[in-house]
This record gives sequence, C-alpha cells and structure tokens, in this order.
Amino acid sequence: MSGRIHIDHFTTLDGVAQAPGGPDEDTEGGFAFGGWQAPLIDDTVGAQVDEGIQAMDALLLGRRTYDIFASYWPHQLDGPESGIARKFDAIPKYVASRGAPELGWRDSHLLGSDLLAEVSALRERHQEIHVIGSINFSRTLVANGLFDQLNLWVYPIVVGPGKRLFPDDGPPASLELLAAEAASEKGAVLLRYGWRGSAPETGYMS
Repeated sequence: MSGRIHIDHFTTLDGVAQAPGGPDEDTEGGFAFGGWQAPLIDDTVGAQVDEGIQAMDALLLGRRTYDIFASYWPHQLDGPESGIARKFDAIPKYVASRGAPELGWRDSHLLGSDLLAEVSALRERHQEIHVIGSINFSRTLVANGLFDQLNLWVYPIVVGPGKRLFPDDGPPASLELLAAEAASEKGAVLLRYGWRGSAPETGYMS
C-alpha cells in the first residue's frame, strides 16, 4: 500500500491559517494578528499535534515554512521541545519551491517541477508524509487532490483578512468528514477530512 499524505493546518473560525505561531511569522498583506494561536494552545492540542509528529516519517513543506522551521528546530535539539526537534531532524524534509534555494537542514531535498510525479514518488518511499502550514503549497495539493487527509484545528477566534486554505475564488472541492475530535480546553476542535473529488454535488431541498 502506498504512503499517505496529511495536510496539517491551524485555522481561525473564519478560515484564516496565516501566521498562527508568532507576530513575525508572516506579515504579508499587512496581516496584524500573527501569533493568534499562542493564547489558545493547550495540552489537548499539544497531544494531538505530537501524536501526528511521532507518526510521520517525512515532512513536505513549502519554501516559506521550510525557512521558518530550518531557522528554529535545529537549535532546539537539547531544549524543552527536543522531542519534536529531534523527530524533525531525523526524518527527510522535502521542499516545494519555484526557485533553487540552498537547503542546509540535514536530509533536506528540493522537489522537481512535476508535482504529480514527485508526490507519487514520495508515496512509494514513505508511509506517512505530513505537510505543516505551507498555505500556498497546500492550496496546490488540495486543488489537484494530491492528499489523503486534511487535519484541521479550528479555533474560536475571528480575525478577518488573511491567507486561507480555501480562498474565495476556489477551486471547488468535495471532502468527507473522517472524524471530529472533542473540543480542547481553549475551544479548538480537530476535524479530519478525506478527499472525495473536485465537483461538489448540488440539488433541491425537498
């Protein structure tokens, strides 16, 4: 059986997934609420995230998220977050980029331009590949149905303008709810979705 690709996203109730981790993470478009997740993180979400991290055997990232991770996690190998840091350091990291960046983090690899072929190759090489953040790259995967499971942590906060996994101009998609996990102490709900197709069904209410 070929490996599975998971997309992991933290999002506000109005769908914004931009810069959950800190004020300087991504200010593009004048985004004013960087770090919106920090006051709402709790042990329940932490355990859910850690479970996913420990299960993965490869990371698949967009260039911006890779740069953020590479500037932080290699320096946390002996700190309080060493469990996550050492896991990330030990597994291969694959990076989608239109350029030719230098990838200095250990076991990092640049994907080629044929995304379908690259994703197929990763499925043959790994059992559980996770995309974390990487909004623009995640949009491309979703638009082409190149994922198996979307893990969406939805937080009870509304921020208005910002980058969304599902932008106003589409493309359309049809998903299947696989699981809805209980709300955490701070109100976040984890929704797990599978891909169904790119053509949502319509009809009349009877």
